Amino acid sequence: MRQGIQPPLLEANRILPPLGQRIVKTSAAVFLCLLFYWLRGYRGQSMPTEAAITAIICMQPYVRDSRDYALSRFTGTGIGAFWGLLFLLVFLVIPGLEQRLFWVYALMALGTLASLYSAVLLRRPDTSGLAAIVFLCLVISFPEIEDPLRRTLDRFLGVLLGTSVAIGVNLFHLPRSKNRDLVFFVRTRDLAPDRFSQIPSAARYRLDYLLQDGAKICLISEHAPAFFMLQMNESALRVPLIVMGGAAIYDPAENRYLHVETLRPTDSRRVMEHLDSLGMSYFIYTVRGDKTRIFHRGALREEEQVIYKRMRRSPYRDYLEEGDFAPEEIVYLKLLGTDREAARWYAEMENYLRTRHLRGVLRPEAGTVGISALYIYSGQAGVKQAESRVMALLRQEEPGLRPAEVFLDRPYETEHDAMHLLNRLGKLYEPVRRPWRKSEK
Repeated sequence: MRQGIQPPLLEANRILPPLGQRIVKTSAAVFLCLLFYWLRGYRGQSMPTEAAITAIICMQPYVRDSRDYALSRFTGTGIGAFWGLLFLLVFLVIPGLEQRLFWVYALMALGTLASLYSAVLLRRPDTSGLAAIVFLCLVISFPEIEDPLRRTLDRFLGVLLGTSVAIGVNLFHLPRSKNRDLVFFVRTRDLAPDRFSQIPSAARYRLDYLLQDGAKICLISEHAPAFFMLQMNESALRVPLIVMGGAAIYDPAENRYLHVETLRPTDSRRVMEHLDSLGMSYFIYTVRGDKTRIFHRGALREEEQVIYKRMRRSPYRDYLEEGDFAPEEIVYLKLLGTDREAARWYAEMENYLRTRHLRGVLRPEAGTVGISALYIYSGQAGVKQAESRVMALLRQEEPGLRPAEVFLDRPYETEHDAMHLLNRLGKLYEPVRRPWRKSEK
């Protein structure tokens, strides 16, 4: 974090995580459900727990999710309650059935089938399991059931109470203030495993929610804008993107580059002559007419063949076997090889690049094992420089904007990492107001 931004609430050096609102709200919903039954005279073992359990299940991070869970819970309970009541009535009218447990259990299995299939017929297969569970909970005590109708209504009303309390409590929010003067810089590599993968659906939903609410989020990618088309689809990005490892700034709304930091023509010629003298093959990334055009020089090596064929399928980039390009259009050069080869090239060329004010970056190649790439950029091309340019562009319309970097502390492993990062961002964007703190008044 920079420029006085408060650190995230969940820090690695904390012994205990913070007490989240969802935990507090769930506990409050359970208390209200139990209080309702206590006021009705229930005590101890006679205290119904259906409403409390339903409230726990239906309490979700967002009200819309709570409504969805509530609808599923309500539907599943209705289906199970219907078949449970029907079968209990059948059980009670068949004389001597309580002595024939084999047929009782066979009928229970038939009722389970009816509950499952009814959910499918109603196009709610996600509620089928719940419907079967409710059915079994109603009938499993046979023959020790005195009033089937009351038993069914109690369970149904318990679910109705639990869902209503969960939604009602979830609608309550502690007072919050939105930091609309912050610009959040987020790396795409912290949201997805690699450039060929989409951001997980839960993280996409959370990211879209923040974007639609007005959060200013600038995504940073090590690669060309084309990969955003794969990862983001139609997300409402309102802030320019930092792409190509910080060498370019791209406006997704207008599909154009706002800034491209190219190699100086003299530098690009010297580097290519140096690589040619070593007999190296490499890719040349250029930008012309707001479109990435990629050339290849030298014979394609075995490591390059597979990657080259896969990359050519993209409709957002032009891969050219031959053609002319101006030296001033070159954004970066890319060399592909085994991990050992790429590390050796980097070590051999490090001093060469530094003396010419160029920047070399070594990265593993996504979607392959044992293959790495050496990127050669202008010395002026970098993420920090690009962040400053983005802030300068945005401050032309909103002078008071401040930057905030929200990065993972370790490499991305699972989709939980993406959610963890976006939840941190959400707490910075929309922190809870604490009126008792003078600084927040």
